[in-house]
Amino acid sequence: MNLVGLFKDAAVQLQQHKMRTFLTLLGMIFGVGAVIAMLNIGEGAQREALKMIDSMGLNNVIVEAKDFEEDELREQRKHSDGLSLNDGKVAVEALPFITDFAAEKVVETYHVFSEYAKFDGQAVGVSENYFELAHFDLSAGRLLNQQDGQHFSQVALLGANTARTLFPLGDAVGKSVKINHLWFEVVGILEAPFLKKKEFQGVKLGDEQNQIFIPLKTAIHRFKSELLDPEITRVKLATEPGFSPVMAAQAIDALVKGRHNDIDDYKLIVPAALLAQQKQTQQIFNIVMSCVAGISLLVGGIGIMNIMLATVLERTKEIGLLRAIGATQKNIQVQFITESFTISILGGLLGVFFGIALSELIAFYSQWAVSWSLSAIVLSFSICALVGLVFGVYPAIKASKLDPIDALQSD
Repeated sequence: MNLVGLFKDAAVQLQQHKMRTFLTLLGMIFGVGAVIAMLNIGEGAQREALKMIDSMGLNNVIVEAKDFEEDELREQRKHSDGLSLNDGKVAVEALPFITDFAAEKVVETYHVFSEYAKFDGQAVGVSENYFELAHFDLSAGRLLNQQDGQHFSQVALLGANTARTLFPLGDAVGKSVKINHLWFEVVGILEAPFLKKKEFQGVKLGDEQNQIFIPLKTAIHRFKSELLDPEITRVKLATEPGFSPVMAAQAIDALVKGRHNDIDDYKLIVPAALLAQQKQTQQIFNIVMSCVAGISLLVGGIGIMNIMLATVLERTKEIGLLRAIGATQKNIQVQFITESFTISILGGLLGVFFGIALSELIAFYSQWAVSWSLSAIVLSFSICALVGLVFGVYPAIKASKLDPIDALQSD
């Protein structure tokens, strides 16, 4: 019998016991679906993590001022002035593996509005190279430049959501927005990557879509700040390609701590270390879920073996008749292995659809990122097919070794 005929005969045999076949398929369906959903969620989490890290800069080391109560801050200011532009400048001059730095100062914003709408956003003063150290796309207009800072220009770059809210009709470039008591001309719109999460590994992200960026010197000199506040809120230090940001962070920590008289008024954020930590967590998650999915496939394989052994008992006379008219042991083995393989193929196909539906369901209710992985589908389907072959071997051998005369005489 040719291959097509074998599969047709297997399909006929399975149709004769629909409920039993369906119950056997469930193990394979759940196993394959679990593998696909797990790998898709893992792939989505990995891509989302890369987006988050990209917004901070993978090769950057971030030094951020800490928040303190007024009494504690007053005591610290006796020994340290807090984070300043000079911290970044000295780091570039003293450490050969630091290629550049960008500073950031959060402005205490109590109202933002345009002629069309109000917006509960945040204004942030940034140095002109801020956007080079983190990867943001410009959707309209231009970025802030060095001349803007030198002249304390009142120009602003809007995040995408800020622009949509303040200028619902579009065409924000060239219009004006008022931040606290000052008017700013909009010179560009930033198209920040959309991130579903506002923090990564316990570190809050910038939420650039809801911010307004102005020149750093304008923020420092034209907006009132508290006497004890540091000069800047955050500084990003870029390490040269190939140099470990983790090692760079150790040197930066020693340098800044010395400049701050050993006062712990700042914290270091190393995006590369956060990414490594996230990968390790994701790896543990994948291992656990793979074990669960593997057990499900194993149970499905045992179910296939069970139904095939039952089929051998039910079709003993048929096997004896086939042997009597000339079928060899190999013919019998191929026939029964084809049936078990057909079950696994059918279970694998249904499992693929179940895995896709399960991924969408999890993404909808948990708000997790999901990315489709062709390798996940191929891998899970291949394992399912292999399980069908392996667990169908023993029943096929047992069927082929039945004595033809005893088989024909069985009840």
